[in-house]
Amino acid sequence: MTVLRTSLRNFFAHKGRMVLSGFAVVLSVAFVCGTLVFTDTMNTTFDKLLGDTAANVTVTPEQEEGGEQSGTGVPATVPASLVKDLSEVQGAQSVFGLASTMAVTVVDADNESISPDTGAPTVASNWTELDKRSMAVTEGHPPRGPTEVMVDADTADKHGLAVGDRLRTIAAPGEFESEVVGIAKFESTNPGAAVLFYDTATVQRQLLGGQGVFTGVAVLSADGVTDGLLKKNVSEALAAGEGYTVRTQAETAEAEKADLGFLDVMKYALLGFAGISVLVGIFLIVNTFSMLVAQRTRELGLMRAIGSSRRQVNRSVLIEALLLGVLGSVVGVLAGVGLAVGLMKLMGMAGMNLSTGDLTVTWVTPVVGVALGVLVTLVSAYLPARRAGRISPMAALRDVGMPAEARSSRLRAVFGGLLTAAGAAGLVAAAASGDAGGGSLLLALGVFFSLVGFVLVGPLLASLVVRVLSVAVLRVWGPVGRLAERNALRNPRRTGATGAALMIGLALVAALSVVGSSLVASATDELDRTVGADFIMEGQGFGGATFTPAATERLRGTPHLEHVTEYRALDPVKITLPDGEKVDHNASAVSPSYAEDVRTKMAEGDMAEAFAEGGVAVDELFAEKHGLSVGDRITVTYAGAGEELTVRGISSKEANLDSGVAFMGISTAESFVPKDRMPLNMMLLAKAKDGEADEAYAALKAAMKEYPQYTVRDQADFKALLKDQVGQLLNMVYGLLALAIIVAILGVVNTLALSVVERTREIGLMRAIGLSRRQLRRMIRLESVVIALFGALLGIGLGMAWGVAAQKLLVLEGLQVLDVPWPTIGTVFLGAALVGLVAALVPAFRAGRMNVLNAIATD
Repeated sequence: MTVLRTSLRNFFAHKGRMVLSGFAVVLSVAFVCGTLVFTDTMNTTFDKLLGDTAANVTVTPEQEEGGEQSGTGVPATVPASLVKDLSEVQGAQSVFGLASTMAVTVVDADNESISPDTGAPTVASNWTELDKRSMAVTEGHPPRGPTEVMVDADTADKHGLAVGDRLRTIAAPGEFESEVVGIAKFESTNPGAAVLFYDTATVQRQLLGGQGVFTGVAVLSADGVTDGLLKKNVSEALAAGEGYTVRTQAETAEAEKADLGFLDVMKYALLGFAGISVLVGIFLIVNTFSMLVAQRTRELGLMRAIGSSRRQVNRSVLIEALLLGVLGSVVGVLAGVGLAVGLMKLMGMAGMNLSTGDLTVTWVTPVVGVALGVLVTLVSAYLPARRAGRISPMAALRDVGMPAEARSSRLRAVFGGLLTAAGAAGLVAAAASGDAGGGSLLLALGVFFSLVGFVLVGPLLASLVVRVLSVAVLRVWGPVGRLAERNALRNPRRTGATGAALMIGLALVAALSVVGSSLVASATDELDRTVGADFIMEGQGFGGATFTPAATERLRGTPHLEHVTEYRALDPVKITLPDGEKVDHNASAVSPSYAEDVRTKMAEGDMAEAFAEGGVAVDELFAEKHGLSVGDRITVTYAGAGEELTVRGISSKEANLDSGVAFMGISTAESFVPKDRMPLNMMLLAKAKDGEADEAYAALKAAMKEYPQYTVRDQADFKALLKDQVGQLLNMVYGLLALAIIVAILGVVNTLALSVVERTREIGLMRAIGLSRRQLRRMIRLESVVIALFGALLGIGLGMAWGVAAQKLLVLEGLQVLDVPWPTIGTVFLGAALVGLVAALVPAFRAGRMNVLNAIATD
């Protein structure tokens, strides 16, 4: 009881010094809990939506690889007669056809696409009983004829659509115009898709390619009939037919949710960054308790002198940590819910509307949050608590401050040096590895050991690096700079821990910068070396993933072009090898001019010959694995039809563009692939006539003006796109790493604040002998800057080593060019100095306000 009372008194006596450590716990727990609440809410949203829009039993075509996105632009269908057949099934109350597709692009009167720019699809379907469950018509009426369309309210609001507006729908079967006659609002949550409703006949004729077909049949059950029983009855009715998939409402929802794999990716990515923040927070808490223990040396020594045991002193410090962990975790859980709401609002701005009415906080979230916060705090405080328990009664006679344990420091330095050497060896081995799988493991081990090693040798490095930095940064400020240097070197262990917290975040920033910059440089180099085409044309989103026949013909007729190269993906094909073995492999059908537009290095044979009738080219790795050489005969099967082809070329494993793909001419593919299953072009390449590149570029842009889902780029545009895409990805990662860096900044603030308290008498004496307030504040700011630069130097050096090793390993995947982004590295280093200045503002201000006499009288 006495220990608990003492711990409570000490905790509240030093509550001001605990605030920033508590804030680190709050941030870490909030990030974890916010991620859990956000992803749970998204799951709830999709569960509700999928449950509302799924029939008791749904019959769909048996799905093949790729579904409607296999390239034909038209989804698989079932005959409309199936509706009548299933109407007679026992237990069926209502049966109706479903007609929908996502392979559409819809544009408004200004020729602007109304498709979401978030990656969500545009869904075109008929209006059925299922839609009435999840949507309500708020304006106008559902479509009643071939020229009418109804739009969801979110899409209408975003694009300013109203009843009476005209829309043009573009799909593989053709194009047609419609008038908006109704607006429907989601009663649950719209996950961000643009949803349009046409009458059934229009969807069948204009989007599915013919009357008398549906993409599925919905069966609603009569009262008292379970979904399982209804499925059994429907399956028995379909026993004579093949090629159908029958699912209950729960199975349909589960199958559709399985396509939302990005939810899990998002969850684990956010939790990964939260873990980094937790790791950085550990350094802050360790430093806080270490300094508190050092400042209370005399107090703890007196406790030992009057009879307190080591265990009681140890327990006293751990109880303080427990209080900090519990309070910080509870606040963190509440902050996490707020963070989740903020993320939902952010997603709403991006087009994915999530209702706070679906906010889901399961029991797991607070339990995980509190357990994490308490565990992290106790683990962080264990070493300081253990150190406190070892204080002898004689320490009460000493001045405040514990001398560093020389033996412990030596062991730490030796062990840290060994781990650093092991990490360096792992990075070197990964860089030299010839196997991507084994190299990745070596890289991960190298990163881990080098990070832990740097943390352990941080105090030793602080003694060396701070002196070097001081020559360039501090000594120009004269005596004040020398004082700042000595303060930073006074406790190398503290400086090392504070710098290590900043080191982790900046190391990841530096490593990712090197990899990202190398990726752009490698892709640009590959483009220069292998792509001979002047223009690259691609589609965007679900509806524009492939080129419609009309758009392809428009491009073929563009003036100033020497040729247009088509590229169609047959993914995957079934290849029957000479020994009878059957394997799946990606393949593409291209125009013969592809050999000119993409300069592919060949290991054997000639790519141009492979595009002739009856020929095929395979990649070197595939050929080596299956013992193929030029002249061998293989059977290629796609969409149920096959043809025996002759291997006339083997592309080199050094060819990075389209590696791992078998190539054949379009005429060869057309000789065996059914016409209605022949994929549309997923990309088009074009070469301008000599001296007419500018005119051809303008003509291509004009030709695609009516098709906003397609983009025309020259090589300069394509390089800029690569740079922008990588830059956007890195900026998102940097944004997530910002939390870890913020926690590290709090660590610098806390270290300085506690250091000021620890040096109160010293500061009073310096003021008494003539140090001005301005000089005192400058001294603390300079100390903060050099600690921040120390962490940045370690982080940048470590991160660049990680990035270089990763790039050397990724050479196996085509990342051939190493490019160090020196401007980014320099910005990070200068930013660290700014961080140091900002972190010192409050501690320096408080130090400057100290009363000189009171400071000198401090015990």
